[in-house]
Amino acid sequence: MKSANDSLFATPSITSCVQKSNLVRDRGGWETVGSETHFSSPHLSLATDEVRTPTQRAGRRWTVVYRKPAVVIAPLTREGKFVLILEERIPIRAAIWSMPAGQIDETLEPDEEAVRAVARREMREETGYELAPGAELVPLGHYFTSPGLTDEHCYFFLARPVQKSADGPQHDATEAIVDCREFSADVVRQMIAGGEIRDASTLSIWARLVATGEIFP
Repeated sequence: MKSANDSLFATPSITSCVQKSNLVRDRGGWETVGSETHFSSPHLSLATDEVRTPTQRAGRRWTVVYRKPAVVIAPLTREGKFVLILEERIPIRAAIWSMPAGQIDETLEPDEEAVRAVARREMREETGYELAPGAELVPLGHYFTSPGLTDEHCYFFLARPVQKSADGPQHDATEAIVDCREFSADVVRQMIAGGEIRDASTLSIWARLVATGEIFP
């Protein structure tokens, strides 16, 4: 049975291939036959790809949203509290709590130092916190936000310990961050269990923190 994604665009012509990151490459039996771009902006593009897979050599058409990579940071204070932001999100018409995060705008193929620099910057701008002297920025790998729809992937970091910066938060004009608070791990667990935290990146980095033993369930 075809998925709804298959029929979103009827028989698109194959015109050009969409640029992809190193984490999304044709290898091991995957082959992009072609791609038609329907929409493009500085932040994302929408395309219908025709791809041969290891098990479907005839190829399939699939509509994909290509997005820049991003970072998600779990800031942890010396007192063992996590710093979360409350941000209005237009697509869901609600303000929700989340870990600070942001896109990597400078390049599609950032090296480790570039990713770390974006993580430090986004944390400082969104929360007004920065790494304390002698602190560490611990990489926790990456994840794909919605692999049935987009190639978007986020790099996880644990920042510990953090402290308030002298300048405070410096929100981007496009952001609507209405609050920023420190929460103990127990309170964060309660917020997750109660559905108060329902941001995918925050839930995912919390799972990674538990899985790596950085925090205990």
